[in-house]
Formats: sequence, structure tokens, C-alpha cells
Amino acid sequence: MELFSSLFSSTFGLLLITLIIVGIFKVVTVVRYINFYWKNKGIPYLPNSLEFLVIGCKLFLRRLTFTDYFLYLYNYFPDAKYYGMMDGTTPCVFLRDPELLKDIMIKDFENFHDHRKFVDESIDPLFTKNVFSLRGDRWREMRNTLTPSFTASKMKFMFDLVSKCSHEFVNYLVDHPELYNEIETKQIFRRYTTDVIATTAFGISVNSMKHPTNEFYMKGIEVSKSLSGSFLTMFKFIIIRAYPRFAKLIGMEAFITSTMSEFFKRIIGETMRVREEQGIIRPDMIHLLMQARDKNISNEMILEDMVAQAFGFFLAGFETSSILMCFVAHELALNRDIQDRLREEVQQHLTGENELSYESLSKMTYMDMVVSETLRKYPPTIFMDRLCTKSYELPPSQPGYKSVRIESDTVIMIPVFALHRDPKYFPNPDKFDPERFSEENKTNIVPYTYLPFGHGPRKCIGNRFVLMETKILVAHLLQKFILKRTSKTVDPMVFDKRDFNPTPKGGFWIGLEKRE
Repeated sequence: MELFSSLFSSTFGLLLITLIIVGIFKVVTVVRYINFYWKNKGIPYLPNSLEFLVIGCKLFLRRLTFTDYFLYLYNYFPDAKYYGMMDGTTPCVFLRDPELLKDIMIKDFENFHDHRKFVDESIDPLFTKNVFSLRGDRWREMRNTLTPSFTASKMKFMFDLVSKCSHEFVNYLVDHPELYNEIETKQIFRRYTTDVIATTAFGISVNSMKHPTNEFYMKGIEVSKSLSGSFLTMFKFIIIRAYPRFAKLIGMEAFITSTMSEFFKRIIGETMRVREEQGIIRPDMIHLLMQARDKNISNEMILEDMVAQAFGFFLAGFETSSILMCFVAHELALNRDIQDRLREEVQQHLTGENELSYESLSKMTYMDMVVSETLRKYPPTIFMDRLCTKSYELPPSQPGYKSVRIESDTVIMIPVFALHRDPKYFPNPDKFDPERFSEENKTNIVPYTYLPFGHGPRKCIGNRFVLMETKILVAHLLQKFILKRTSKTVDPMVFDKRDFNPTPKGGFWIGLEKRE
């Protein structure tokens, strides 16, 4: 009793008790907000139940794959067009209906033109200043600056550069038969994508098969590890998002370390200096960024902005593109009839010198079907997001419910992987069937259920480039090799719980047999 009396009688004691009461009130307010936000709006919502807590813990502890987690969320309300959920204290709408997807991604884009902010700019400027992360007018300006990099004329120019990288890559394999028995394709396709990005975006030639420890490739591996789905990455991600000031105070680096940032600044700075001194003009991303910088001083485009765009291109090309190639090779190894038919098409479209041309590649309809089905079965991004930037009214989620007005800063979650695997839209979804994308059948695909690169103004800016570099490599590989399954080939597919991106447990293993 004396202790309590002394506490109440002292200024410190009164301050401490006040802080405790305020803290309890704050916690109660937050808990109430989280539990009743969507209930008060009268729509279906994901309850903060023990079941959902267990699922979240399994995901965090790497006992559940990200693909299974999003399938769980997708199927929680199978008859709802959308439902509400909370990500911490952030309201989210989990969107399932293709018509509503069209409205949000196209029709009413002005209400949803941004992505959610994942990292504070002061902690990771390189990540937050690339075109994917930029918002509002800054995004529009940069998007308009970069779009000319991916026109048909630029693709045609870059075709020869990419084809040269592909030839060097395949010829290396031809000259090293000791690799044929079993080969982990992710390790080697990353080297190919490194070479492609280095030459098309940075104007630098690197042969990563012959020079396996070149600086470009090693930085790609470093970046890939920093963005993996490891426990440490998840923990850092949570701290940086929830407590950005604390993260900055203790010097916690986000996804892009200072050494990575300095590397890209040095490379781009040197490239620009050489081009300016020698009057070199090369129709690539660096040249367009230099033009934008020189054309409009008020645009305030500084080196860091330019580095951020080139880095974003590097990141997407290194990891996402190589995984797509891995899955194409994986399915061709498992489906010999599809592989033989595709090889026959490639042979039919070769020029007189047994070479590919930009025009002949664009005419390969079966190639397009194979790659499209690979993107359907294994989309490079398993979910997408849009941020509500001004209040918006959603129609009733299902019969018996009313329409609901969502507020700005509400996150829209788009379950790409789950839509691609929904049997309502893609019958027998686990089957690899390129015929889904034939001229006769692709018109039957429900619009906005196939979203490998997104849709609308926020669609992946480099999607045409990714498709081109993938098709070139596949065509050159099939000319020289038969792709075969091995004892290590994962079939049926089991995804690795440790990776955010869908990857097979144990890796992408295939065998090669040289064609005569």
C-alpha cells in the first residue's frame, strides 16, 4: 500500500500511471479497429481467428508456401466477388471478380494508380525510386520516359544483341558435354539474363558462362539473396515497414545494400561519361534517361533516379526472366510431344543461314502458346496490389450484401496465381496445355483472369522484352539439344517453402542430349 501511495503522490508515479493507461487505451483502440473495421462496413471479411493466426505463423516460419497461402485466401469465400481483411492495421480488399479487376485496373484506374509503399525512401532510395515503386506524377513522368525503350523498333534493334548472348550461351553448352547429364537451369539461365541485361541496358559485354564470377553476375546473386523469402528477409521486411524510423536509427539496410547501390552508380556513371566524351549513341535505356535528364532541367533527374530505373530493369531481368525460362525448359523436358512440335516450328522459321530473325520469331504461334501457358501455370508474380488513392464504391460482394465505400489508402490485393489455377476459368489447371492459347481457344479465356504481367497503365513495362529474350533462348536451345527429365526433375511439382517466387523444391533439374 505504501508503494502505491508513494507512486500516486510523486510526479513520476503519476506520469507512469498515465502512460500505462494511455498505452492500454491505445492497444484497445487498435484491437477494436482491426476487429471491427470490415464488420462495421457490412461485407464478408476474414476474421482474426486462431485458424488464420496459425496459417500466418506457418507462412512466416516457412511451413507453408506462398502459393498455398494465397490459394487459401482465394478460396476462403468462394462465392464472394471480394472480401475484407487486415494486414496489420492496413485495410485490404481481396479481389476475386474479373469484372471488378477490369474496373480497378482499367476503367477507374485514376482511383487506383499507385502501388502500396513497402519501404521508406530514406532507407532504400534505389528500390523506392524505380518506376514500379514511384507514385502519382513522378510515376507518370518516368513511365513516359522509359516507354520508348520497349517499342517495336527498339525491340528489333535489341534482338541482335540478345540473339548474340543466346548464341554464346548455347555454344558454351555445346562445348561442355560434361554438363549434359544433369544441369540446374536456374544457375545457368541467370547467367544468360545477366549477359542480356548488361548489353541491352548498360552497353557492357559480359560472358557469364566463360567468366562465372564477373561482377555483374555476382551482384545479381547478392540482390537475389536479399530479396529471397528467407526468415531473416521476412523479419527485416516487417521491421522496416512497421518501424521505419527505428530501422533507420539502427542502420538497418533494406533490400539494396550500400555496396550494391555504389556498384550500379559507378557502372552507370562511367557509361554516361564515356558516351558523352566519345559521342556514343545507343538506343537503350541509359540513352533515353540521359536524354530526359538533358531535355528538362526542371525534371530534376539526378544520377540516383537513373540508377534506380536501370537497377529495376536489372532486378526484373535477372530473377523473374530466368525463372520463366526455367519453367519453360522444365515443361518441355516433361512433355516430349510438345517439345518436338515446338522444335519443328523453330526449324520451319529459320532463315537460309539457319538463323532466327525478329520477324520469324514473331510468327512462331506455337512458341507463343507454350510460353503463354507457362506464364499461366507459373506466373512470375503470384499476387499484385493496387492502392486506393481516392474513395471508391464497390458493388455488393454477393447477394444479401450492400455496396461498400472503401477509403483512400485501402490496399487492393489481386491473386494472380489463384486466378490462373481456378478450374472455373482454366479447366484441369495443373495440366500443361498450350492449346488453351490457340487461335480457336484463347477467345474463350475470361478477360482479366490471365494476368502474368498485370493489365492497364501499370502493366509491366518490359513484358515484350522478357518474352523476346525467353523465346530466343528456347529456340536456340531446341536447335542444338533435346531436353530430358532426370532423376532430380521435380514431377509432380512441389514448390519450395523458403522462396517467395514459385520454384521447385530442390531446384530446376533437367538433362541435355545433343542433337546431330
